[in-house]
Amino acid sequence: MNHPQPLTASSATTGRGFMNTMRHIALTLLTLVALALTANASPQIPGPAQSKPIALIGATVHPVSGGAIAEGTVLFDQGRLVAVGKDVAVPENAERIDVRGKHVYPGLIDADSHLGLVEIQAVRATVDEIETGRINPNVRAISAVNPDSELIPVTRSNGILVAVTSPDGPLVCGKSGLIQLDGWTWEQMAIKQECAMHIHWPRIAPIQNWPTDDAAAIHMGDKAEMVQELKRAFNDARMYWEAKKAAQAAGAKPAEIDVRWEAMIPVLEGKLPVIVEAEEIQQIQAAVAFFQKEKVKVILFGGYDAPLCADLLKKHDIPVIVAAVLRLPMRPHDAHDAAFTVPRRLHEAGVRFCIAGVGRMGNVRNLPYHAAMAAAHGLPRDEALKA
Repeated sequence: MNHPQPLTASSATTGRGFMNTMRHIALTLLTLVALALTANASPQIPGPAQSKPIALIGATVHPVSGGAIAEGTVLFDQGRLVAVGKDVAVPENAERIDVRGKHVYPGLIDADSHLGLVEIQAVRATVDEIETGRINPNVRAISAVNPDSELIPVTRSNGILVAVTSPDGPLVCGKSGLIQLDGWTWEQMAIKQECAMHIHWPRIAPIQNWPTDDAAAIHMGDKAEMVQELKRAFNDARMYWEAKKAAQAAGAKPAEIDVRWEAMIPVLEGKLPVIVEAEEIQQIQAAVAFFQKEKVKVILFGGYDAPLCADLLKKHDIPVIVAAVLRLPMRPHDAHDAAFTVPRRLHEAGVRFCIAGVGRMGNVRNLPYHAAMAAAHGLPRDEALKA
């Protein structure tokens, strides 16, 4: 029978050395695996600058400004469209791509998304579309865009080439930016760094959906408090702006800068619109009344009940960003296709609108299907493409 040898100092040292070596090997392997995963995380490489004209020849071209062009040509140079038509003069040095039998459409634009701000909704470390607090006009969503997001090439592959990426929040969310979905950095992707100030109008839920009278009272109390907070914010921003102008006119030393109210000045000047999220008729009416009083440019986002307020929206020339067509009815007694027909009803009422997808969960790629569903429920096909 073999008996185990007693553990000596030299053998113990050898054992520790062996374990240390194995730890180093394991750590090295883990590092290599991590580097490999990182290297393959975003295989999409931004396109290089265009070096010569490119012509797409022979396709059926669908421009937004007119009817379809059979056997048309699309010519672009230095990243811009140069000509679209049937008899386009193609330069000799142009790259010619035969696309006969195919259809060419303009790149689509999603008017509200969280592209580059949210990767995986369930993983908090990848969610960066909201800041702490209710009043954050100084937030700039575009500076937080992650150009390596896997959702960007996925979205681009379905025809969406430009998107508004916007912050979220309970009240004053901050400023959105317009990005093209190709670039090494957010600066390269930026088309317009500041598009609009985003505000959520407090929601008024149907009484029958509240479990108790106490819950209803709490909800209405929060709503009233948030409206008052929004009024104070606009009042403080306006006073800050007036004080700044007075100091500049008098040649006095400017007051201490407040980045929140500084960010509100373009809104008060009318240079930057407010995109206010409101779905229900009471929300829409209250929001329109408030912002008309504040004399700022307004765009309505959401707009489930917007067709019911068509006269009000037309009177003040307020356009609507329809927040998704493919969604359930908002109330139990609504028609099953109530959301599907919002674009058609706005079009018939003469209200300016566009269609956005559900970009808050990485589904911006579905934007064409929202437009298609609107077309299937009465919106003219050409209008669906424009929207």
